[in-house]
Amino acid sequence: MNHLKPIQVIPGIGNAIAKKLKQLGINTTEDLLFYFPFRYDDFSKTSRIADLKVGEVVHVNGQIELIQNKRSPRRRMYLTECLINDGTESLRVLWFNQPFLTRNLKSGDQISLAGRVSEDYLGLLMSSPQYERIGFKSIHTEGIVPIYHLTSTLTQKVLRGAIARVINLADTITDWLPAKIVYDHKLLPLKKAIREIHFPKDELSLKQAKHRLGFNELFLMQLRAQLQKQSFAKLKASSIKFYESATKEFVKNLPFDLTASQKRSAWEIIQDMTTNKPMLRLLQGDVGSGKTVVACLAMLNVALNHQQSALMAPTEILAAQHFKTLSEFFSKEKISIALLTSSYQLMIKQGIEIKVTKKEIIKLLASGEIDIVIGTQALIQSAVVFKELALAVVDEQHRFGVEQRQLITQKVKSGTAPHLLSMTATPIPRSLALAIYGELDISLLKEMPIGRKKVLTKVVPEAKRQEAYDFIIKELKAGHQAFVICPLIDESDKLGLKSVKTEFEKLSTGVFKDFKIGLLHGRLKSQEREKVLADLVNNKIHILVATSIIEIGIDIPKATIMMIEEAERFGLAQLHQYRGRVGRRSDQGFCFLMTNNSEPTTNHRLEAMTKFDNGFDLARADLKFRGPGEVYGLAQKGFPELKMANFYDTELIKLSRAVALEVLQQDQDLTKFIELKKQLGDWEEQSHLE
Repeated sequence: MNHLKPIQVIPGIGNAIAKKLKQLGINTTEDLLFYFPFRYDDFSKTSRIADLKVGEVVHVNGQIELIQNKRSPRRRMYLTECLINDGTESLRVLWFNQPFLTRNLKSGDQISLAGRVSEDYLGLLMSSPQYERIGFKSIHTEGIVPIYHLTSTLTQKVLRGAIARVINLADTITDWLPAKIVYDHKLLPLKKAIREIHFPKDELSLKQAKHRLGFNELFLMQLRAQLQKQSFAKLKASSIKFYESATKEFVKNLPFDLTASQKRSAWEIIQDMTTNKPMLRLLQGDVGSGKTVVACLAMLNVALNHQQSALMAPTEILAAQHFKTLSEFFSKEKISIALLTSSYQLMIKQGIEIKVTKKEIIKLLASGEIDIVIGTQALIQSAVVFKELALAVVDEQHRFGVEQRQLITQKVKSGTAPHLLSMTATPIPRSLALAIYGELDISLLKEMPIGRKKVLTKVVPEAKRQEAYDFIIKELKAGHQAFVICPLIDESDKLGLKSVKTEFEKLSTGVFKDFKIGLLHGRLKSQEREKVLADLVNNKIHILVATSIIEIGIDIPKATIMMIEEAERFGLAQLHQYRGRVGRRSDQGFCFLMTNNSEPTTNHRLEAMTKFDNGFDLARADLKFRGPGEVYGLAQKGFPELKMANFYDTELIKLSRAVALEVLQQDQDLTKFIELKKQLGDWEEQSHLE
């Protein structure tokens, strides 16, 4: 057997188990070896039965004094009762619906058990613990035991056993990392790291294995990023002259003062664009921190250079919002702006809004008569060609796929590339941003716009719902508007979650019957969505009941209330995005997190929303409660998959970056590193760069 055989060749893996493993993406023996645990139980210490306490998860050894099957009269199931003794005390053990155990285990057998200690009226007991006979190699109950993600019908024991049967195949895996790097940086050889990540000898071995495998992930990411940056740097871009006086006049006419971060970030971007090398920059800022106006300063200078800018947004709502915002910012400038999505085609020229067709916009882009175009994926259709695209701005860029981002940068004449500005409000720590966006320079907006008040946030239990409603009515009567967010479009009997449709009906005929209520969700036709949003902007709708469709792109000046139903169903980063939709001017904003969940963990998580108003702090808090993939949406297209790397391991990120640069300095084409190049694969396709 080698490490590329189908899993059916493994003893004990029949078609039924193979089918379950395939649901986890495990098709070969190599897939098994690289299916890493997500946590571990530490059973390296053996507890004495006499010292056990309720609630502990422990490992005990003992001799079976008695084992028998009984019928449970209440639940109609088999109970397997066992009594073990380790010389200090006896312990009762229960297994449910496993009568075959009396054939496997007999009185007098020495067994090893791992599980949680509980208690009933007869005293301490263990319910459904893992067990193994002493005398055989233990992988389930002793030492540091791996825990894997499973399908609903696959058990840890089956998966762990399958991996144990192929673990020796780790020796057949080629270590693609150059030996000098492994030696110089005291990394475990790959073969040993694979063994130790599944069945570590001790804590030190596990730490070393995690370090090596985490380095692998970050190193490949950094190598791809640097190769892409290297490739991009070979291209030529238009040198954008900085028009200082016109820029100062534009800033002077803004209805607000720029923050220090906005000024610094704008200057970094403008400086980048003055060279004939394509800019690669990420503008990162919290919800409402003013990224759009920074991008406008760059687009202004591009337009003054008689060249074009494109701003690509992930949703039509956000694209339309950007069009409205840019139209206001550039109202005193002689700049033509177009909106191109599947539903909207508009243009503003000389401050006048004109309805145009899609064909007309495409024609005007090709002739260079449109300075700035804002759109969705409609911008990357083959028919769209620019006369001189000098700047591509990609908003909420992690929501786009790699191919989409690449296409927008290819809309230029042969031999040149546009400057590229990516923007994101996703609260990614700098260490993670460096890991994921290693090819990009980063500008950070640290403070909120001057005059913006902190949105006051409260966790509201069901018992205080009426108080929240009374407060909302008071705000509505003062001329303000409110959002009500629900997790679903239609009611779910299985989950018991609230839907926008039922909540809309309930609120319209109940507590808010005297106010105009709107409904917004993803299944509405574009014309219906447009009508709802127009009514909301014009204050014809007092309350908007919506799904997550409003997470980004809605800017309603009079909106001061955000009520989120089933708030525990959302991550803190997503709740923070919703909260950022209100209090966006000088009025005080309020956010009510509605929950009927009394679990302490849930309440602690939601309470973090009342303590922190900064997205970075919230993301850090959310990381403690949930997995990093859930917090940052890493499963979304455009984010790399990280299994072992720790997002806060700044030292490992720095090391992987330094080693990647070192390797490329030695050999830009990686011709000396055959195995590494093979492992890297088609980096141009896999690269995260737009």
